Amino acid sequence: MSPLSKLSLLILMVFISSAMASSDERVSELLSLQSRSKSGVIRLNDQSLARFLTSVKTPRPYSILLFFDAAQLHDKPELRLTELRNEFSIVSSSFLANNPSNTKLFFCDIEFKESQLTFSQFGVNALPHIRLIGPTAGLKDSEPMDQGDFSRLADSMAEFVESKTKLSVGPIHRPPLFSRNQIILLTVFILIWIPFFLKKVIAGQTILHDPKVWLAGSVFVYFFSVSGAMHNIIRKMPMFLVDRNDPSKLVFFYQGSGMQLGAEGFAVGFLYTVVGLLLAFTTHGLVRVSNVSVQRVVMIFALLVSFLAVKQVVYLDNWKTGYGIHGFWPSSWN
Repeated sequence: MSPLSKLSLLILMVFISSAMASSDERVSELLSLQSRSKSGVIRLNDQSLARFLTSVKTPRPYSILLFFDAAQLHDKPELRLTELRNEFSIVSSSFLANNPSNTKLFFCDIEFKESQLTFSQFGVNALPHIRLIGPTAGLKDSEPMDQGDFSRLADSMAEFVESKTKLSVGPIHRPPLFSRNQIILLTVFILIWIPFFLKKVIAGQTILHDPKVWLAGSVFVYFFSVSGAMHNIIRKMPMFLVDRNDPSKLVFFYQGSGMQLGAEGFAVGFLYTVVGLLLAFTTHGLVRVSNVSVQRVVMIFALLVSFLAVKQVVYLDNWKTGYGIHGFWPSSWN
């Protein structure tokens, strides 16, 4: 081997060694920052993100999952940024708990006011937004998480990580609903309360012995069933939205079958509950009235109100979905 070739090889080895040392140094920094965070999520800004991404030669020995946040938008319930940020932290802590020796993936977040340049470089103009920057990816070819996947929160985030990095997140570890001290206090309270409760049960003086409570509970369950309240809870739908064209106005009814606001369900549930209560009254209360004239007047009133309520529900359905509901008369009637 000629002296020139030996010199070139030596320079190449020094360059590779320097690059590896630089990468190892950045991994150590990331691990140090990660250890300072309770959930393992590292807060970055324009300068630190450039240090760990753009200033490192690809392929990097690690990937970064980046959560884009904006503190001024936390009061917008329709964006759910606070909730999604908490879910992101749960995925991060679960990943670290299941992979304690991890150096391949780091969970990071970035805030708009601190890092407007980064938002611009990534082309992020709408939140929520999560992006994975792989070992060979730059800012332009990093992979964003689909907006439709945010509905499943931590589970969808974990699936996104596993599908893009081939790393296993493992089971999601959510914090317990009650702390150890709270459970102890609750147990002591229940043990003290049990003798008094048994005394009330034997005497028949509990709230469960009151027929009015059962009546109110039945009405509540009926309203809960017909108002779509469970849909609102599962999908975490807001009661209303702010009009995009006029921020001073609120939108309670959203036109389009793909989305239902909480106010819509409660309005329809109220109409259905009125019809149900009128039906219950006519079948259980009105039959005990001996005056036939009173029965007829109340029956006509109940039918009229029920007809108007159902008509309003049909109108709202037609307006929202664009489908019309109409009756078909027998051809012999024409």
